Amino acid sequence: MKNSSLPPCLFASLPFFTNFAQISQMKRSVITGTGAYIPTKIRANKDFSDAEFYTDANEKIDIPSTTVVEKFKAITGIEERRYADENVNTSDMAAYAAKEAIAMSGVDPETIDQIILAHNFGDVVSNTIQSDAVPALASRVKHLLGIKNPNCIAYDILFGCPGWVQGLIQADAFFKAGIAHKALVIGADSLSRVIDPHDRDSMIFSDGAGACILEYIETGESRKGIIGSSVQSHCTDEAYYINMGCSYKPEEDPSVRYIKMKGRKVYEYAVKHVPPAMKDCLDKSGIDISELKKVFIHQANEKMDEAMTHKLFKLYHQVPPPGIMPMSIHWLGNSSVATIPTLLDLVLRGKQEGHELHEGDVVLFASVGAGMNINAVAYRV
Repeated sequence: MKNSSLPPCLFASLPFFTNFAQISQMKRSVITGTGAYIPTKIRANKDFSDAEFYTDANEKIDIPSTTVVEKFKAITGIEERRYADENVNTSDMAAYAAKEAIAMSGVDPETIDQIILAHNFGDVVSNTIQSDAVPALASRVKHLLGIKNPNCIAYDILFGCPGWVQGLIQADAFFKAGIAHKALVIGADSLSRVIDPHDRDSMIFSDGAGACILEYIETGESRKGIIGSSVQSHCTDEAYYINMGCSYKPEEDPSVRYIKMKGRKVYEYAVKHVPPAMKDCLDKSGIDISELKKVFIHQANEKMDEAMTHKLFKLYHQVPPPGIMPMSIHWLGNSSVATIPTLLDLVLRGKQEGHELHEGDVVLFASVGAGMNINAVAYRV
């Protein structure tokens, strides 16, 4: 029996109203505040001029250290980096960045459901090499913030340099599952305390922290927030491209372990695998490359970052437009999980010359690091 109470034309229009309702009630994970801690202690390239460098074969490098430093700058783009003061630890930097993010967002800290803290070495007391990650750094940050709500769950992520981006992906998944609605996502590391002074790669690493408040909120027609993501782990031949090992100088204590990196392998891996992951993220998100306004890529090596961005656009038979990639590596070095959130905070606060974001802009976060792990997140401002 036909239902005569609804005219046929109304049936035809129902999908339109359904889609409009879905748009108006769409929820997405939105960054509502950012913060960063940039240490004040500056270590310039000239400070390494008297260093005694060795190869991974424990052979002394005979060329002058000044020449080594000059070549290092030409490859990485790094001119200086920041180290934390002796009385400042990773969890301290993380808490400071968190306070900045909370202040910008205006949220009540007691309403935060999760504190997700990405790091790689825990708290490392100055002038030691011992990593301390018990209790979890996220628990320490919750303590430092004075959050009493027991339903605010604090936990750490160990995912190499892509840890902060992975924190966004995890929080977004928890939001969609109905487990949480508001998260504090932090990336913090003190790499200066786990570097071998006789390893040229030690000049890459630095300290710092970056954070954001991520909220699951209705975005209406603005469609702002996380649009999509892509993640991969390669753990066969690639698993130990970045690991812990003894000093390159033969006379040093072999029981003391430092961060070590197969630089050429990491470079080749990143340029090969990161651009397809970035493309996968954009394609799954339904974003055309022409819509992309900024690429916030892990600040590890200027030439490597440029190569990855060029290869991404090449996959679309295009070339990167000018100003697509903000860079902070020249003066901040590689602070691991802190690089992307710190760079984002600098841009949002108008502190990154030549770079700004506007409502509706689409950006891409992408990172690569120990594991080996890679990930990418498409985000609409």
